[in-house]
Amino acid sequence: MKTKIYSLLVLFLASLTMQAQIDRSKQPKPGPAPKVNIGKPVTFTLKNGLTVLIVENNKLPRVSATLRIDNPLIVEGNKAGVADLTSSLLGNGSTSIAKDDFNEEVDYLGASLNFGSQSAFASSLSKYFPRIMELMADGALNPNFTQEDLDSERAKILEGLKSQKKDVKTIARRVESVLAYGANHPYGEFITEKSVKSVTLDDVKNFYKKHFKPNNAYLVIIGDVKAKKAKKLVKKLFKNWKNEAIVADTFDTSNNPMTTEVNFINMGNAVQSELSIQNTVNLTMKDADYFPVLIANNILGGGGEARLFNNLREDKKFTYGSYSSIGNNRKTTSRFRASASVRNAVTDSAVVEILKEIKKISTELVSDEELKNVKAKYVGRFVTGIERPSTIANYALNIITEDLPKDFYKTYLEKIEAVTKEDVLRAAQKYFLKDKLRIVVTGKGSEVLDALENLTFDGKKIPVKYFDQFGAPTKKPEFKKPIPAGVTAQTVIDNYINAVGGKDKLMSVNTIVQEMSASFQGMNMITTLKQKSPNMLANDVTLTGMGSVFKQVFDGEKGYISQQGQKIDMPAEMIAEMKSRKGLFPELNYTDSKLTLTAIESVEGKDAYVVVVENAAGKKETNYYDVASGLKVKKAEKTKGQGGQEVVQETSYGAYTEVDGIKFPYSMTVPMAGQKIELSIISLKVNTPLTEKDFE
Repeated sequence: MKTKIYSLLVLFLASLTMQAQIDRSKQPKPGPAPKVNIGKPVTFTLKNGLTVLIVENNKLPRVSATLRIDNPLIVEGNKAGVADLTSSLLGNGSTSIAKDDFNEEVDYLGASLNFGSQSAFASSLSKYFPRIMELMADGALNPNFTQEDLDSERAKILEGLKSQKKDVKTIARRVESVLAYGANHPYGEFITEKSVKSVTLDDVKNFYKKHFKPNNAYLVIIGDVKAKKAKKLVKKLFKNWKNEAIVADTFDTSNNPMTTEVNFINMGNAVQSELSIQNTVNLTMKDADYFPVLIANNILGGGGEARLFNNLREDKKFTYGSYSSIGNNRKTTSRFRASASVRNAVTDSAVVEILKEIKKISTELVSDEELKNVKAKYVGRFVTGIERPSTIANYALNIITEDLPKDFYKTYLEKIEAVTKEDVLRAAQKYFLKDKLRIVVTGKGSEVLDALENLTFDGKKIPVKYFDQFGAPTKKPEFKKPIPAGVTAQTVIDNYINAVGGKDKLMSVNTIVQEMSASFQGMNMITTLKQKSPNMLANDVTLTGMGSVFKQVFDGEKGYISQQGQKIDMPAEMIAEMKSRKGLFPELNYTDSKLTLTAIESVEGKDAYVVVVENAAGKKETNYYDVASGLKVKKAEKTKGQGGQEVVQETSYGAYTEVDGIKFPYSMTVPMAGQKIELSIISLKVNTPLTEKDFE
């Protein structure tokens, strides 16, 4: 027992001695970066130029193969969309296997097989891998391009373009790229209805023939496979793939502005502003600045702990998040970009705060704590990443394609650890061009432009330039047009009633039954809407192959909502709103509502009167009536979105068609499940007899 006590006493005294020797007033110095041991894939190159990398991993009985063709950048020009169409048509069978048989076999094997215009991907259980590789090679090297498939895929693209026509985020991203790179640059050009309609089957075949070559191709195989067998299989399947010369396209690149400027794109339907503060950069992975600029960007806007996020979200409450990014590219210029989506009212303030953060990191040393935390984040990601077989392959591929030193990843952590605060400052000064930035703002000009035109930073007024929704320079938009003498909210409403058929005609309508069609996530959607005056309603939505997916019914006193088989009673708030309705045409029953004519605004390029309607309960909606025709072209109302945030939902109306002496909109764009769906009326009947059973 004495021996035990003596031993414990020695350990205790030793620990006290050690503690006494540690100076806790000084931060301990970091130890050396850990040595990294990254495995090497089996690598070989076929005579045609196809380079193959194989990483064996037997933990799971699965194998994946990724084919990537690393060609020079492609300019599609007036055929923009041909690459997307080629991508969609590849994998529709082959010259030896019909499309349905091809797809059925892939499904039967429980495999995944996808193609791009310059890529392919396959994944399956290891026992089926030889066959799935055969299908991948056959589909890639012997494509079956047909006019029928081209027409089908073109229709999908056109449908997507139509749904994006008024999408503020889509338009913002398009113009940001155009302004950064130029409309004729591969990263700046965009698909239009005209360009995609011009693509012929021969264009697709020629695009494939020109660009789907093994010269710059890499095949990465990962998983439960023996390298020797995989090598034999690859040689058999790809040896006849012909190597031919590839001619690189030429293109120009836009320059950064001479001084910081605002580039404004007006979107009358924007409920918040899309901000992108950006400049182009020349940066590759093998540049000496690569690691310092990565760390600088991470401190500025690399996540929830970065400066932009803490400023604009946590401190100012301007947005859900603000971030920055910087690209690297050995083929062309890249882009530094700081971004946020903010409320209209704080658009100018948000711009100023982002500029402040860019200036700060470009003029002041970052803190020890920031540098330490970002380095730790990179180390954690790197160490976690190298445990995955795919990482080994990607690193090996990067070394080849990016012309990196062979020890680039072995010394990765050393390079991260070696970055100093002075390196970060130097990189920020070089790549974040605080005095030559494009401040691209896409938003509602009538609410944000006055403040932007008076924007100053560092004592200098920032000039504003105007661009349309495709990035072309344009004139300053007009917002405030004088309302003609004698025009009031009530005269606008009266004019609408007369335009659609007159008060007597509208009051004679007791029921309306309409059937509408739309495309939703690639499926055909049919909506059947039954209405009976004053407020009875039955709305049934069906999807092809799924039957009824949504139903809403109100019988005048009570109602319910049914969604994919789950039925709930209509909430009290909704019942109250339904009961408050007094007829099938709201404009006939605005007697208890407050009407305010606020402005004349442009809707789809045409002037419209803006009338705010506030009912007795205080609920507001805004209606837009075409000045020339008197017809209603848009409705906007506030509702609760995710997290209880108030959002504005807009419904657009068009293609008015007369039925029994009354004009109805036969085309409507409505918000649904986070998307904008365009509904077209198939049939519409007035005063069709409806009974209580129709509203059960």
